Amino acid sequence: MGRDNLRDDASQVRYPWRATVRTVFQLVVGVATAMPAIIAASGLPETAAGVGVALAVSAAITRVMAIPAVDTALRVWAPWLAAEPKE
Repeated sequence: MGRDNLRDDASQVRYPWRATVRTVFQLVVGVATAMPAIIAASGLPETAAGVGVALAVSAAITRVMAIPAVDTALRVWAPWLAAEPKE
């Protein structure tokens, strides 16, 4: 199972800039969700909780966006977030 087994036709390989945009979008939503906790925190222990929330939300959004039905909806409603461009 090395690099030779990767599919060359994966959307991340064919459209790397789209994968980057999707990842940045997911992180921005996650950080925006946790921003109140991050701002309210005054020290490192309190900030850790806000960062944890941001990472958890980002991971959840990443997982949801990987669902084929969600990608289909993104093609209609937010084509710039779809894994592949409209045909």
